[in-house]
Amino acid sequence: MLPLSLEMAEPPTPHYNSWVLQDTALESHVQLLSTVLGPALGLKDGVALLKVWLRQRELDKGRGGFSGFLISMLVAFLVSTRKIHTTMSGYQVLRSVLQFLASTDLTINGISLCLSADPTLPALADFHQAFPVVFLDSSGRLNLCADVTAATYHQVQHEARLSMALLDSKADDALQLLLMTPKPMIRTFDHVLHLRPLSRLQAACHRLKLWPELQDNGGDYVSAALGPLTTLLEQGLGSRLHLLAHSRPPVPEWDISQEPPKHKDSGALTLGLLLRPEGLTSVLELGPEADQPEAADFRQFWGSRSELRRFQDGAIREAVVWEAASMFQKRLIPHQVVTHLLALHADIPDTCVHYAGSLLDSLLQGLKESSNTGEEALAAAVRCYDDLSRQLWGLEGLPLTVSAVQGAHPVLRYTEVFPPAPVRPAYSFYEHLRERASLVPRPDKPCPAYVEPMTVICHLEGSGQWPQDAEAIRRVRAAFQLRLAELLSQQHGLRCRAAATHTDVLKDGFVFRIRVAYQREPQILKEIRSPEGMITLRDTPASLRLERDTRQLPLLSSALHGLQQQHPAFSGVARLAKRWVRAQLLGEEFTDESLDLVAASLFLHPEPFTPPSSPQVGFLRFLFLVSTFDWKNTPLIVNLNSELTGRPWGQGQTPKRAALRAGRVGQARGCLGRLLGFLRASLFPDG
Repeated sequence: MLPLSLEMAEPPTPHYNSWVLQDTALESHVQLLSTVLGPALGLKDGVALLKVWLRQRELDKGRGGFSGFLISMLVAFLVSTRKIHTTMSGYQVLRSVLQFLASTDLTINGISLCLSADPTLPALADFHQAFPVVFLDSSGRLNLCADVTAATYHQVQHEARLSMALLDSKADDALQLLLMTPKPMIRTFDHVLHLRPLSRLQAACHRLKLWPELQDNGGDYVSAALGPLTTLLEQGLGSRLHLLAHSRPPVPEWDISQEPPKHKDSGALTLGLLLRPEGLTSVLELGPEADQPEAADFRQFWGSRSELRRFQDGAIREAVVWEAASMFQKRLIPHQVVTHLLALHADIPDTCVHYAGSLLDSLLQGLKESSNTGEEALAAAVRCYDDLSRQLWGLEGLPLTVSAVQGAHPVLRYTEVFPPAPVRPAYSFYEHLRERASLVPRPDKPCPAYVEPMTVICHLEGSGQWPQDAEAIRRVRAAFQLRLAELLSQQHGLRCRAAATHTDVLKDGFVFRIRVAYQREPQILKEIRSPEGMITLRDTPASLRLERDTRQLPLLSSALHGLQQQHPAFSGVARLAKRWVRAQLLGEEFTDESLDLVAASLFLHPEPFTPPSSPQVGFLRFLFLVSTFDWKNTPLIVNLNSELTGRPWGQGQTPKRAALRAGRVGQARGCLGRLLGFLRASLFPDG
């Protein structure tokens, strides 16, 4: 209920006046657009493309969206300011408008179609005091963006910047990604939350004392509370947040003889959080020092979560510490922030906040580990591998020095679905065979735990004394495997088991399978000698297999290890992808490496999105990519470490690849032409 004073009087408000002016200015707006767009086919095409751009991003959806009408009026404004010419093509209009949106903040500096110098007209500054986004029509009295929130416009700006970066990349599929790839909120934002029932926002208006906003919006408590709530969450999430967006369902139509639908029946208010990976997992919110005047504001904002803490540098500060022991829990700190602030400041309990940020993480939890999703086990295995690498580098007594140590196992690139847990063998369950340096399970004891070995490739330096015969090389490598086991056991006390092709090492409960490699061996395996003594090089199954195991897999593991350092969500996305493929009984059809590369493409080539910051949204994009990509006719190229300069299928390539590129460009242009023809017929039926 509103206070009595608000119920008794209904004075004119900025939004009410805007709604009245909108109804009276419809004809003048149509005439303006007809005058500007009528004779210019390129402008019509540009408007059509911009409307598709908005629709694919759901920016024109629901009340307060950035509608197709607004984008048409923006084109008219840019024509009036000579930033767009009537002779431009549709593509040029699209670029010009996106560039304007990306570089112009209408929440700070509004724009106007009004050319009159009448001093009685209100100034832009007056509109900025009443509306978050300002774009005036030709009368100078109506704000066309009266219902657009600051969060919506910032989302438009964000999408425009991404789109300009995509167009500037000169990618052959830029237009397809820009105009034909839908970006629903669930695939765009890392975390999504729904506030329902909407009637709870009435209590939020009371708690936040939003009486002027309620009056301005005609009693619409959803619109009244939306701006303050988004500001509250943006302040609380701070450096964790890159962008906060909201989505409201459209107002349904109703018969004029019936009561209009109530706000509480309009569904849910959906908020999307685009997160920054660098600050996402921090458990500490550091406040001002205790004697600073800002400390009181910090305590008031965070309530009971704020407490005084002494830090190692001797400073005593206000701080908030969130409960999160594992990486899985740290990724959900935004959930704690949102529920705490909404309950404290808006009287919205956590039962009304339906948070979707980790719905799939439970699929990565092992049988014995319910509080984490395996990131800690993967990190422990990688730390153990790093220590073993240092020990291999420092070995003394090898005839040849170690030139490189590289991992070649999914655990060492953070993509193993269920990483092996370290196992400490109970020696009473084994018999010790000293002559073979082995532990043999006793038949009267339970079966010991299985520990999957992790492959490590140990490259030795080149030497002229290496034999040039494949069989002789295998024998030399076997001797190195035996010597390696002996030295690791003597110098570091590790339990080792040597074989002709590898050496198994038990270290800190993990088993590493070390394979000695000689870099010229694959080439020697390719040599085929003719009866006349001629030597030719030809790929053989043995050479391809050896090159894959000792060169390609280590390079892939190293590149994906680096990708994980840049994008912490990569591990979860790749593991969820493998979990899903195996759940469909397709694990035999797809190798681990192929799935890892598909997951990596979502981070290296995320367009038109940003790289995922949560496993959930990355997995949804994986499903979309797998289901929509043209696997039959187009290769998926993953540019690891930016090794492919330029466009790998473009400049300086073979005629066949150049023809492929020309065909793809022509196909994209033809598709764009068909799209424009359809849009002209749909949006401009009168020509």
